[in-house]
Amino acid sequence: MSVLFQGASQINLDAKGRLAIPVKHRDGLAAPSSGKLVLTAHPHKCLLLYPEAHWEPIRDRVMKLPAMNTAAASWKRMLIGFAEDLTLDNAGRMLVSPELRQFAGIEKQVMFVGQGSHFEVWSLNAWNEQIAALTSGAQSLPPGTEDFTL
Repeated sequence: MSVLFQGASQINLDAKGRLAIPVKHRDGLAAPSSGKLVLTAHPHKCLLLYPEAHWEPIRDRVMKLPAMNTAAASWKRMLIGFAEDLTLDNAGRMLVSPELRQFAGIEKQVMFVGQGSHFEVWSLNAWNEQIAALTSGAQSLPPGTEDFTL
């Protein structure tokens, strides 16, 4: 059975732009791909962190999108163009490049949010904006979930 990434943690980047992965998630992230990870951009202005094995099917699907289709080319530029191969150092940290930090507006404080097969990495300000919009009632339920109960 594969690991299901869930939960949220607030983390600070160090002065060199490294993010310490929460201890409870390190083995789950490292195991599927012998420690190989992929970090990339998402159109919602956050970053996506995948074990390489979870990223590969997504990468392969994106690479099959038609190159001459404007929308497909834009998605490819974002997802593939920003993708970086990473490994955790001995302290369980990964370096978030200046390019990806700038894209996501990350300075120091981030939210590390499980999404099942991967994690989202948000600037704390952008995350707080997402939560405020969700809890204000400004966002409706996704299609097909109108009868969803908790």
